[in-house]
Amino acid sequence: MKEQSPPKYIQLKEQIVSWIATAQFKAHDKLPSENEIAARFAMSRQTVRQALGDLESEGWLYRAQGKGTFVADTAQPVNKPAAQGLKVGLITTHISDYIFPTIVRGVESALRLQGAGLLLASTDNEKEKERESLESMLLQQLDGLIIEPTKSAEGNPNFDYFLALEARGIPYVMLNERYSDVDAPCLKVDDELGGYRAAEHLIDLGHRRIAGFFKTDDFQGVYRMRGFMRALRERQLQLEPGQLVRYSTEEKGSKPLDALEKLLAMDSSARPTALVCYNDEMAVRLLDVVRRSGLSVPGDLSIVGFDDSTLATATEVKLTTIEHPKTRMGEDAVAALMQLLERRDRRAGHADRVYEPTIVVRDSTGQAPTGE
Repeated sequence: MKEQSPPKYIQLKEQIVSWIATAQFKAHDKLPSENEIAARFAMSRQTVRQALGDLESEGWLYRAQGKGTFVADTAQPVNKPAAQGLKVGLITTHISDYIFPTIVRGVESALRLQGAGLLLASTDNEKEKERESLESMLLQQLDGLIIEPTKSAEGNPNFDYFLALEARGIPYVMLNERYSDVDAPCLKVDDELGGYRAAEHLIDLGHRRIAGFFKTDDFQGVYRMRGFMRALRERQLQLEPGQLVRYSTEEKGSKPLDALEKLLAMDSSARPTALVCYNDEMAVRLLDVVRRSGLSVPGDLSIVGFDDSTLATATEVKLTTIEHPKTRMGEDAVAALMQLLERRDRRAGHADRVYEPTIVVRDSTGQAPTGE
């Protein structure tokens, strides 16, 4: 059954709110006349009048007799120096699972010390929800924003909203990665070095057939994969077809698992003896596949995760993994944002914060099987 479109006046309200959110119309700017809006959107004047009336009663607009309709003050953020009463937004791909609660706690505790409030939003790793989150944040009385990009390797269809942040004088910093077309301070792990060190650890244990599983719709996964491949090339190890598995967010529940089942069904002289995974979540999923195959970890197969999440120690086989500075990153992001708030020219040069990855060795890695 086809989903019914909202009434035209609701569609028009959403469009006008979007104009305000993206700073196309700022506080006290005059909107086009009712006749102009009606002609532009092929609507009746009654529909336009209903939309404008609703937005006026909701506080977005005000009318001046004989002059027209204007954007209200409440839609325009008021920037304050870094001090009591700040309101900061945080947009992440997720809030309640994996490493994200720890990052959020780091941000929240640092803001509390500043006497600042926090507005939270999650994109569920969907571009459309990122747009909605950015629009919602832009309509708040925000002083600053911390944002983790959604599928950073797949472009930035919401670029106009980042331009709107700049136009509204709202400084922002990015977590884990940045979009290639956005110029803002970024706090991230050296993911390429992390991927390199994960593979290097396995090579040093004597493994020669190492498979990699990487989510490549974000730059974290792309760089972790690059580091993994560089380590193999430097040691002159051949990456066989099928032993580098790339997947998207939507495929993570099936494609990597199916690929590993096929690899483990190979003869013992050809199948991989070790895996490097995009993150701990994927490592735990693949660990279940290994169990079903009747193989043991690390006796038959070694596994390295990434992020040192709570999942790394939640199973009976404790994961070797690459550390992620979760709480510290959240605290440092607030510090970076406060520095921007204290500067007069918030678009001046900035420095990224790149954390050096360290490997945490646990029970999931061991010497390569005899005869490797």
